Amino acid sequence: MPDAVLDAATVFLNSFIEPRRILVAVSGGSDSKGLLLALHIALQTEERKGFFLVACTIDHCLRPESASEAEAVGAFCASLGIPHRIYRWEGEKPRTGLQAAARNKRYELLAEAAGALGAECIATGHTLDDQYETIAMRGARDAEGGEGHGGAGMAATVLYGRRIWILRPFLGLRRAAIRAFLEAQGIGWSDDPSNVNPLFERARVRADLAASGDVPASRWSAAQRSSSSARAAALIREHVRVYDALVAEIAALQARKTDDPDWRRGLMSLAAILGGRDHLPASATVKRLSGFLQSGHPGRMTAGRVVFDRRRSGLYLYREPRNLPVLDLRPGECGLWDGRFAIASLGSALTVSAGDDDVWQQRLIDAGLPKGVAMRASHVAPHIVPAKAGKSGGDAAKVECRIGLYDTFLPGFDRIMADAIAVLFGRDRYSTPPVHDVLTELDG
Repeated sequence: MPDAVLDAATVFLNSFIEPRRILVAVSGGSDSKGLLLALHIALQTEERKGFFLVACTIDHCLRPESASEAEAVGAFCASLGIPHRIYRWEGEKPRTGLQAAARNKRYELLAEAAGALGAECIATGHTLDDQYETIAMRGARDAEGGEGHGGAGMAATVLYGRRIWILRPFLGLRRAAIRAFLEAQGIGWSDDPSNVNPLFERARVRADLAASGDVPASRWSAAQRSSSSARAAALIREHVRVYDALVAEIAALQARKTDDPDWRRGLMSLAAILGGRDHLPASATVKRLSGFLQSGHPGRMTAGRVVFDRRRSGLYLYREPRNLPVLDLRPGECGLWDGRFAIASLGSALTVSAGDDDVWQQRLIDAGLPKGVAMRASHVAPHIVPAKAGKSGGDAAKVECRIGLYDTFLPGFDRIMADAIAVLFGRDRYSTPPVHDVLTELDG
């Protein structure tokens, strides 16, 4: 089993298109320490010029002993000659959703550390055990009404914040193999008590899987998820047109084909973006929308903050004119308006709101949209004015559409669809991972 760990590290390093500086996230647990040590050994025994390891420990400051544990990781890294930094989650912690908040903060701090240490990617020690837990948790949600898109589990490559790739080289390894590797090297590890705390969903699922010995069945492999994303991307490119990131237009015949799971997924992804959401609509909502769209009857239905406007000329999607916020920006400040647009002041203080905007309306009409659609969409467009004046402040701001589904975490097997959507919404394609596709075969 120890050989399997070194083999996985070697495969990982061989998968790089060119040598990189890699930040390894090390918590002090067996998985991450095993990853760091295996990569270190692999780099010592192979001719790999240009690779360089750095490490970071995130101290979430949730337990009194976490600071000393982080220092111990630093000492371990020093013994290997690997630069190491500790980043701490300062301030108050949320009373609910603690693990999700901790996860988000962990990646935020890891990305910050990568920038400080000059790393071009981040490697984490997620294992096949973690994958099984993820599949089991997502399977339970699917049973409660999900669409099943999470059945492929964690991706081996994930783009974080549109700027740095997170790589998971140990997704094909069981934790037992990593611990056997560490024991053979005479290296110990620490166990986070939250991993067995029944207050947390993952800990409960972990205990259940250990007690039963079951291996959860995955509804999708990584290859199937990638294939679905590629087909959804092709359908989106062929049948969808987006106007100023405000309105999506779909041909009438294609709009009815919601029994096609790839098209349905693509359509719901568009709806999530137009509604400023970070997730797809719930299964019950998708079922209700499918019935409406398959009927072919003209009319409007609202779901997930989006109006589905069915006309003889086609289907039009745009944000519903309700609960639209007001955003005040100080000079030079950036902000997110309505979950849909990232807006940066280029000088003076600005106020962003929604309302009647003849300029937007005429622009959408000139682009070929029906007048009624253009009018409704102009009511939910960002209206930018200087904070102390009534004149337009659009020239004093930089405005970019936000793609909530992918701008924080983009799984590698969805990148083709994400790129198709980004281009439709006037954005650049997402960056490519630093490794060949061999890694995607580990997460199926």
